[in-house]
Amino acid sequence: HRLGRTGRQLWRKQLHFPTNQPTAAQGRSMASASRLLPPFPPPAAPTSRHTTLRAVPRSCSLAIPSLRCRASAPAAVDAGAPLLLEDRAGAVSIREFVTLDELHAAVRLRVRTFYEYARDTVGAEDHRKGLAEREYEALQNRISGNMINFRRVSCINGTVPLLPSLMSAEELCSTCKFIEDGEERIVVGSLDLNQCLWLPDELTGKRPGVTESSHTRAYLSNVCVAKELQRCGLGYALVDKSKKLARQWGITDLYVHVAINNEAAQKLYIKSGFVYESEEPAQQARHLGRPRRLLLWLDMKNETL
Repeated sequence: HRLGRTGRQLWRKQLHFPTNQPTAAQGRSMASASRLLPPFPPPAAPTSRHTTLRAVPRSCSLAIPSLRCRASAPAAVDAGAPLLLEDRAGAVSIREFVTLDELHAAVRLRVRTFYEYARDTVGAEDHRKGLAEREYEALQNRISGNMINFRRVSCINGTVPLLPSLMSAEELCSTCKFIEDGEERIVVGSLDLNQCLWLPDELTGKRPGVTESSHTRAYLSNVCVAKELQRCGLGYALVDKSKKLARQWGITDLYVHVAINNEAAQKLYIKSGFVYESEEPAQQARHLGRPRRLLLWLDMKNETL
């Protein structure tokens, strides 16, 4: 009663209506706690197919397929695949390409072997056809001598007639089929022999030396075998044919590049007489987005064919 009217009003306001402003210590505590809170979860992605399509910018008319290089170990061979080589004598023909239709079928086999697409990828078939057309055009230019550095190029294929044992590999038959003299044949293996100083984006061989003729150097590239026929000796036969052709061209040093994690291919080349020469720096492999590669060398002067 000694506070007077004004003092009593102030005393009641402090007693019954405390301030809502935090103290300095409370403020520091709240700030620290807010930094420890997990971020607010992002909204869930729409599951509706139509909603996803509406989210794509109008400038994108086609979804880009997701690709990954098959640099890992080869796929398991089908149990019935070896029967293909035993159906009749001479069924497999290892030779240089004869027709442009065969060359196109070989390119389609390479796209099928080196790339795989996620299931139900939008536009995958169009992208696969585009890759095949670009590689076909580039291969034609290399073979015809229209590309700098390539002195001579040959495409060597393994082909088989359309036998009953291949009927189970329907996709292989439809993709890699060509017609020669009225007979339907399938390209089941392929590679290129390139007489040149180097291959683009690849390690360069050291032999022959700078004082010798560098035109006696050659590289194997695009070596592939249909997954249904791997580990049947077809790859070895292709490499053996390329060595014989290289001998005819006067090649003294033959090279091949192989992924460092592709043990099956390394065994094939070692069996064919290749030895280690060098390997790709990790930084270069990361820049090109691929596994590191080894460069293997074969001394053709001492090779017995």
